[in-house]
Amino acid sequence: MTNGSKRTIDSILKVSGTGLIDGTGKKVILKGAGLGGHLNMENFITGFSGHEHEHRAALLSVLGPAKYKFFFDKFLEYFFTASDAKLFASLGVNCIRVPFNYRHFEDDMNPGVYKAEGFQLLDRIVDLCSQENLYVILDLHAVPGGQNQDWHSDSGTNKAQFWNFKEFQDRMVNLWVALANHYRDNPFIAGYNPLNEPADPEHTNLIKFYQRVEKAIREVDPDHVLFLDGNTYAMDFSHFPSEPFPNTVYACHDYSMMGFPVGDPYLGTGEQKTKLRRTFERKVAFMREHKLPIWNGEFGPVYASPSDDADFEHTNAQRFALLQEQLSIYRETDISWSIWLYKDIGYQGMVYVSPTSPYMQLIAPFLAKKKALNLDFWGCSDSKVRGVYEPFVQALKEMVPEHLRNRKYPNVWTFERQVERQVRECLLSEYMGWEMAELFRGKTEEELDALAASFKLENCVMREELNSILQDDARCR
Repeated sequence: MTNGSKRTIDSILKVSGTGLIDGTGKKVILKGAGLGGHLNMENFITGFSGHEHEHRAALLSVLGPAKYKFFFDKFLEYFFTASDAKLFASLGVNCIRVPFNYRHFEDDMNPGVYKAEGFQLLDRIVDLCSQENLYVILDLHAVPGGQNQDWHSDSGTNKAQFWNFKEFQDRMVNLWVALANHYRDNPFIAGYNPLNEPADPEHTNLIKFYQRVEKAIREVDPDHVLFLDGNTYAMDFSHFPSEPFPNTVYACHDYSMMGFPVGDPYLGTGEQKTKLRRTFERKVAFMREHKLPIWNGEFGPVYASPSDDADFEHTNAQRFALLQEQLSIYRETDISWSIWLYKDIGYQGMVYVSPTSPYMQLIAPFLAKKKALNLDFWGCSDSKVRGVYEPFVQALKEMVPEHLRNRKYPNVWTFERQVERQVRECLLSEYMGWEMAELFRGKTEEELDALAASFKLENCVMREELNSILQDDARCR
């Protein structure tokens, strides 16, 4: 694909053996990034604390309906434009994963009545991508009740209630029918990712949901590929049926803690390389056994900045090396991938909002406080508040019998993780969200436009070394 040729994708992708092919039989390896923080907002991506619906509610209370709508309309417009699509194409990557929140399509007080603007928002992205011959994967990232226990499912709690209410599941099956009916003939849609990072404590509810949604989608769209995440945050396929779904790609997420502030630094040792490979192969054992295509839907390090790491350049050199090693593993067997993340305020993005922009200047003091309080799990350290929480958590642990401390799902989370998730990332983050909203009080529409425009590509900073690494790998297709 070249940036100069327009709309040359004219056939829907399909699964063939362990890979994907287009209508001519040509092998297609999808390589791209996730458009997180846009149609599904996340705290570390754009700077608020807690959950998206809480952030929106706090801003609505401060701005009022008219200015609230003006700001978010502009934010959604500026976050992804034709310039962003052109940048993707110029790097040689060929696919964008688009996470979206169900709230763009229906209201909880009016379920099943779909809002036209939800489809319009997706259509706009798909059209911009089609102008540059980019595939799009539609990713339902947040559902009623939350499909997992984390902030990015936008539930407001640390429980995945989606699995406890058939009504929630019915609504999302019906939403996918509407989406599949809308996009069924569109060749630029690489496929549908029905549920991001599900975390079903019983394991069986997820399988039943996949069986239902697969059948429902196929009735209106028999052609598009499905991209199905494994359970427990796309890492566990141990309970999946031995007979895979047809025309389906199974998706893992392959983050390495060596790419995060709390992990050991990546030094490129033989032991670390072996660990990377072993961990990845464990996640994709199901796909290997059944000779299925593999899509790594999320991975990527968090990058250090001068404000939090005096030796940030050295730290980032280690993390770029980690990324390159992961990509080399994926290249060996032509695995498709989608890095996390395209655009943010400086943690992981291929591009990020400039520190000198109106938006970053406005929220800088809040970001410093949020980081010091360790309100975001992603890319932060609790070093400044550890002394506050350690005695508290230790006291709580002593109240719970030892054999029960890791009983709460996900079992891979420690007792300490469960507490910080509930106390810091839910309760305290909600209070802090109101504090952030106050920064927007009294802003004029002109000022709000400038804040939203901080996210325009032309006003952002390129993470050049990351983009160079991705570009080099894209050439290996």
